[in-house]
Amino acid sequence: MSKLLKISVITTTYNSALTIEDTLKSVTEQDYPNVEYIIIDGLSKDNTLEIVNKYKDKITKIISEKDKGIYDALNKGINAATGDVIALLHSDDFYLDNKVLSKVAKAFENKKTDSVYGNLYYVDKDNTNKIVRKWVSGKYKHGMFLNGWMPPHPAFFVRKDCYEKHGVFNLQFRSAADYELMLRFLHKLKISTTYINEYLVKMRTGGQSNASVKNRVKANQEDREAWIVNGLKPRFYTLTFKPLRKIIQFIR
Repeated sequence: MSKLLKISVITTTYNSALTIEDTLKSVTEQDYPNVEYIIIDGLSKDNTLEIVNKYKDKITKIISEKDKGIYDALNKGINAATGDVIALLHSDDFYLDNKVLSKVAKAFENKKTDSVYGNLYYVDKDNTNKIVRKWVSGKYKHGMFLNGWMPPHPAFFVRKDCYEKHGVFNLQFRSAADYELMLRFLHKLKISTTYINEYLVKMRTGGQSNASVKNRVKANQEDREAWIVNGLKPRFYTLTFKPLRKIIQFIR
């Protein structure tokens, strides 16, 4: 019998007391038996760690120390992980049900793929049963990034050896490091990927890059820089299509 795939789930926290318990429950209640759970906390000043410690018997590692932001914290988690596959679940997101990681593991084992991704619900930050947007990723074909496509980052799972070979998050980016990494992995380096046409994650609304027009402009500038640092050239409409795709998510 082949060795059971090990999945490392990484959650970064900073003053996340209002939402972290949903995240913790969604990971610790997964029915998949081989999960490593890592919490990277940025020295929270509220009772985040008190809530985290309620689940410490089901958490593999808890690291609480000063960091340079969420992507630095995620890099710490990736470096600390010992699993075959890395899953990144933010402290205001949670898995749709307790079978998500089993589905992801099955896709990795059946397809022998480098990465797996699925769909995502945006939900109301106060009423997580209320769906605000539906992010249906669709099956990836090379070149789709040129049309403004990207998968939802919390529903994107990658083998640890891809990070070891191709690098982690680029800390020169404040809001687009996830976009840069997926652009680098999928479009530039052409790692293999498999689409699970199911909703895997619920994400609360209110992301920083979409909080205002000013932030959206800055995010668009960072998106452009992500192409430049990889020696890639987008089409003239690529970075216009990327935010426009979100309109479709509201009307599905």
